[in-house]
Amino acid sequence: MNAKHILIVEDEQPIREMITFALAGVGYEVREAADARQAQAAISERLPDLILLDWMLPGISGIDFARRLKKEDLTRELPIIMLTARAEEEDKVQGLESGADDYVTKPFSPRELVARIRAVLRRGGPAAEDEILRANGLSLDLASHRVSAGDALLEVGPTEYRLLEFFMSHPERVYSRGQLLDRVWGSNVYVEERTVDVHIRRLRKVLEPFGYEALIQTVRGAGYRFSTRI
Repeated sequence: MNAKHILIVEDEQPIREMITFALAGVGYEVREAADARQAQAAISERLPDLILLDWMLPGISGIDFARRLKKEDLTRELPIIMLTARAEEEDKVQGLESGADDYVTKPFSPRELVARIRAVLRRGGPAAEDEILRANGLSLDLASHRVSAGDALLEVGPTEYRLLEFFMSHPERVYSRGQLLDRVWGSNVYVEERTVDVHIRRLRKVLEPFGYEALIQTVRGAGYRFSTRI
């Protein structure tokens, strides 16, 4: 199996070196760029499987570069994880709305970063047959599309299943209704944003008898978050 190719776009050399060491250690092929210009040249030479993109870059910011990549046919579907020192909710939402698939707040551990990369890459390709997502006793089997709480099998509708799969793959992060529509329903489908609320309620109702409805949290003025920190 070919190693996944990760492009790191980060102007601070020590951070680039730390990330490169961590990713190479788990089998990724890594290239580095110090700014958007170098990143564009690297992409032209070889399209990566994923980009780790720093928010604060010299010249063109990471946010603007992400928007540019999402406008081009070649790179529109390229997964992007934003690296940012900005921890405010509004900043995180702005990063996701620029087209990033995820964000990691500095400082971060190499282990967390690898987990986030695997989660984003998993969404873009076929799931491993034996892969199971777990959270506090709640399990989602990606191969069989079964959801269980302990030994009990849950009856989950297809949209609720996709919503739960997305949440469990992206814990502890807030997503607006619009972002959930794009990632769960698809950007080419026109659905009212309030439809998200309906399916959230349905999903919570399924989870409620087992005490898991609180995992899906409403963040006032921002959206929803899947969190095991109850």
